[in-house]
Amino acid sequence: MNEHNDYVSKLARDYPTSLIWKMFDYAKDYPGSINTCNGEPNFDTPEHIKEAGIKAIEAGETKYGMEYGLDELRDAVAKKHIRQFGGSYDINNVMICGGGVEGIILSLMAVINPGEEVILPDPAYTCYKGQILSVGGIPVRVPLTEENGFKLTAEDLESAVTSKTKALIINYPSNPLGAVLTEEDGRKLAQVIEKHNMIVISDEVYENIIFDGRKHFSLHSLPGIKDKVIIVNSFSKTYAMTGWRLGYIVSTDKDLMENMYKMQHAILSCLPIFIMRAGVAALNGPQDCVEYMRQQYERRRDLLIDGLSDVPGMKCFRTEGSFCTFINIKELGISSWDFSKELLANARVITVAGSAFGEMGEGYLRMTFANSDENIIEATERIRKYMIKR
Repeated sequence: MNEHNDYVSKLARDYPTSLIWKMFDYAKDYPGSINTCNGEPNFDTPEHIKEAGIKAIEAGETKYGMEYGLDELRDAVAKKHIRQFGGSYDINNVMICGGGVEGIILSLMAVINPGEEVILPDPAYTCYKGQILSVGGIPVRVPLTEENGFKLTAEDLESAVTSKTKALIINYPSNPLGAVLTEEDGRKLAQVIEKHNMIVISDEVYENIIFDGRKHFSLHSLPGIKDKVIIVNSFSKTYAMTGWRLGYIVSTDKDLMENMYKMQHAILSCLPIFIMRAGVAALNGPQDCVEYMRQQYERRRDLLIDGLSDVPGMKCFRTEGSFCTFINIKELGISSWDFSKELLANARVITVAGSAFGEMGEGYLRMTFANSDENIIEATERIRKYMIKR
């Protein structure tokens, strides 16, 4: 190691790097490629939300806010959860944060001590592992299998618990898997969670993007473990507000929330008030835009899956929620990273290797359908032509 590099921390040197960003770097050499890699809505933020943010800027709401967020937005979130779960919520149950990603790290900072274990499904969203390591926690990966619909089972959760287990991170509807938690499976998980008195950090950013008549089920709805479940949510997917960086955390444990507020000092200090005003408009305004986008995603899911249905060597999991499709490519006998590069070079389609999301993702590919009809149809046609030729 060079002497001048001795200043680099072990965390920074060993931090898990995302294959998604590696793929973006790789794709720079292939202009004209279709991007099915990004988990980002191709819809614009609804007008009434943008207008609320603009009016707040024009009114001079560009000063510091409070660490825990704008009271009007916290109140809107609390009322949303009363409608969703019943019971009693107020602003003291809510903290506003910089998107779902910050919501996860704030939650981990508030509950995890160095050396404590956090159970993490495999595959899972790329950020979680590094965030656990950042607070000194130990990630314990639990395999999710296609045979179980890519859902965490109570038996697998139980087998991962040790005397050092403190928390579990779950994400339903799931990125990258597209799986949705059922109430039956949730109740089975709840028995293990209650038995071992663990905290659950539940990433629910895709709660409104769900298909085929399914309903979102949250572990937070179960009275026996309600106080153990921290909900992390975001405006990014539901309201096409990815660049606004706006999310929130909800917990019925007000002592936990009061201490979590302190963590914001270390990260953002506070969020912009004008952005939070836009969040108030999103939650309190018309919701027809949410349902419209959901319907479009469901239709586009079908476009993508139907377009790949007869492609040799590629078997799609039928996405239940989120805008991701996980594709089994095991019979091709090639690593998922090598195959994603091969598709880029030969079909000019950008995908994500399943191994980006954990060891259990090897042999799979992730594609997203948060894209135009034209791009989805063209991407599947390019892949089909190349695979037939291959």
